[in-house]
Amino acid sequence: MIMDDASKRISSPSCTTHVPQEPEQELILIKFDEGDPRDPQNFSYARKWAITLTCCVFAGITAASASSYSISYESMMHDLNCTQLQATVGLSLYVIGFGIVPLITSSFSEECGRRPLYIVSSVLFMLAEVMNALAPNIQVVIVSRTLQGVFGSTGSSLVGGSIADIWQPHERGLPMSLFAFSSIFSFGLGSVFGGLIVTSPHLGWRWVQWVHVMFSGAYVLDVVLVMSETRSSIVLTHIAKATRKTTGDSRYRSSTEIGRPSIKSLIKTSCTRPLYLLLTEPIVQSFSVWCGFTWGVVYCLLESITTEFQSVYNFSVSETGFIFLCQRKVISLHVVGAIIGFIANTYQETLYKKYFSIKGQEARLYMACAAAIVLPVSMFIYAWTASPNIPWIVPLIALTAFMSGVFVIFQVSFLYLADCYGPYTSSAQAGQSLSRNFMALIFPLFTQQMFTGMTYKWGLTLWALISVAMAPIPWVLLFFGSKIRSHSKVSRKILEAEQQQLDGEKTIVSSPTEERSMQV
Repeated sequence: MIMDDASKRISSPSCTTHVPQEPEQELILIKFDEGDPRDPQNFSYARKWAITLTCCVFAGITAASASSYSISYESMMHDLNCTQLQATVGLSLYVIGFGIVPLITSSFSEECGRRPLYIVSSVLFMLAEVMNALAPNIQVVIVSRTLQGVFGSTGSSLVGGSIADIWQPHERGLPMSLFAFSSIFSFGLGSVFGGLIVTSPHLGWRWVQWVHVMFSGAYVLDVVLVMSETRSSIVLTHIAKATRKTTGDSRYRSSTEIGRPSIKSLIKTSCTRPLYLLLTEPIVQSFSVWCGFTWGVVYCLLESITTEFQSVYNFSVSETGFIFLCQRKVISLHVVGAIIGFIANTYQETLYKKYFSIKGQEARLYMACAAAIVLPVSMFIYAWTASPNIPWIVPLIALTAFMSGVFVIFQVSFLYLADCYGPYTSSAQAGQSLSRNFMALIFPLFTQQMFTGMTYKWGLTLWALISVAMAPIPWVLLFFGSKIRSHSKVSRKILEAEQQQLDGEKTIVSSPTEERSMQV
């Protein structure tokens, strides 16, 4: 799509700059003219929203695939004659794929382009779902779920970067909110539809997968027809190649083609940049720890909350079907929490526009500071009100407030990292995703043992106390984030590039030393 567009406009190959080279050859650097429609940030609003919604749909499909799988355990165990532990392995390996694979794909997309990875991943994700639906035994199910995690991880690792590619910082609030909303809302929605399918006497767990195949197949068509390349450096490379082919002049180059690293170096960079940011950047580290802990607690609650309510209030699933849907999923918490969180983030966008001139990127953190207070308070309320003497609606309200806080943190982490790390957004978010999904994998493994030994009240009180200890994170970043970023080598390089763009330079050619510093 981009290649065709570039070819049509090659008679005016954007702005050019002469770059001295040795010996006796001068390269012509291709850059975007101001307002050039080929620049992803100059796409029309209709095109931007089409790309944004396409990205969010992928995130929603992969989130729904996780929850709808777990809701169909009983049907799968009966059909394949397997244990619940074996069925659970499929969910765990799916989560592992989401934590590890983005370390490679996110940074690779920054070097080779977003669109090819979206297309390849969506096709292979759909084929893995077909494999799951046709699985003759649990072993094939486990393998297919692993592959789904590998290919579906693109949905969480590239969306934030794609949004950052096409939207200006002051425009990202609503697109990022939709991304977070699609992930959390679809997680609950997947359980709803999965439960409806599994409980039908004529259907079962295989039909859950076939329905996913249908949606994934429709998405493949959508991504092929609608998705454009959003990485500006890749678009410029395509334009440069088309210009060389059309003019026969080999001097035309994009900035990324000058001193381009070898394939070996490129692979090394792709695999190490997210870890490099995770291990060296305090902002990435702090959000990774905070989001990781919060996401781990969410999975702990999903693992235990239904059991607790039934033991405390003597409810059966049929008596509380509007709250608990088929075993261990609290759908109302995801749906209501996501809606409240979305509204809160809409207000956060108003605060960002009002205080950006004063606080800069840290203006994204006001609602995160509020969420840092809501999380431990709601956990304390839930821990100490889940009692037969207190109406069940009280702890349910506390849990809904908790899920709203989770949604705010989830969305703010994407927005703040996108603002701070610009062209390296996907890598920064991949590092955070590794921590988040690792905690989601580990926490449920000791949930039941912890609650058995400490009781639900004191186990949840422990989580609340840890949440209190982490509450200062957004407050510290709100007041000192700018100073912290000023000591970061990566942040300084990005700020310098942004300043040069404000001064009229659309493309910055980094020195070999700067490029090597990002490939550590």
